[in-house]
Order: sequence, then structure tokens, then C-alpha cells
Amino acid sequence: MTTLPGLSTERRPPLWAALLIAIVPVVAASLLGSAATVPQIAGWYAGLAKPPFNPPNWIFAPVWTALFALMALAVFRILRVPVGQPGRRRALLAYHLQLLLNVAWSFAFFGANSPLAGLAVILPLLAAILATIAAFRPLDRLASNLLWPYLAWVGFATLLNASIWWLNR
Repeated sequence: MTTLPGLSTERRPPLWAALLIAIVPVVAASLLGSAATVPQIAGWYAGLAKPPFNPPNWIFAPVWTALFALMALAVFRILRVPVGQPGRRRALLAYHLQLLLNVAWSFAFFGANSPLAGLAVILPLLAAILATIAAFRPLDRLASNLLWPYLAWVGFATLLNASIWWLNR
């Protein structure tokens, strides 16, 4: 195994640092996404035509809470992989890119009141989640598997987003 000069493959961030790096971005993403979403639910979103499989509004908060918790646990496990481990840096980059796209979707769909803009963000988000799962897999199989429910939900959200765009164009 090759490592960067002066970097031990056994070096890991302290537990407290890994916890902070895992939790803070997820909480920030959740808060930012909510800030763009919640003000639009009673007005703009309520006025949209939706497909019959659209879930009730109350289901989104507990589902996203569970998914964000799984995401934080998954990235925590990757953060505990030794720093010099090949693929670790790429896995963390993929993870944070998909998290950024997750937030961007809330601003595109709800913030901009645009299902079309939402589609333009959610399709790359799906690809980024798949890339993250693939990047996590060789480092920690459980971390990788923890992201499958997230991928499934975003896949469903993509269908819902596309249907809302179609019904309201």
C-alpha cells in the first residue's frame, strides 16, 4: 500500500473530530434545506398539481431525519478509516459533493419554485449518491450499504419531482 510521504496509514482523526466532521455538515444541510423548503410548503407547494403517489407532507421530516442520520453514520465510518488509505479522500469528496447537491435541490425546487430546476439538480444528485456508494464500498461495506435507503428515497423523489414538473408545465 502506498502512502503520501510522512503520512501513516494508521493515522486516524480523533474520535471527536470525526464525529464533528460527520455531524456538522449533515445538520447544516438539513437546516439549509429546511430553510428553503418549509416557507414554500403551505403556499407554492400546496398549489401544485401532484401525482396520486405523492406522500403526505408529514412523512418527509421523519424520513429525511432518518436518512441524514444514516448519512452521518456512514461518513463517520469512512472518517475513521486511516488517513492514508487509498480511496478515502475520493470517497469523502464524493460524499460532500452529493451533500452539496442535496442542499442545492431544495433551493432549486422550493427556493426557486421550479420543478424543472429541481430535475436539473436531482439527476446529478442520483449519480453523486451512486458514486459515493461505490467509493465507500472498498473502504467500508457497511458505510456503503447505509446509503442505499438514501439512494432509494432520492430515486423516488426524482420520480415525484418529474411528475410534478410534468403536471404543472
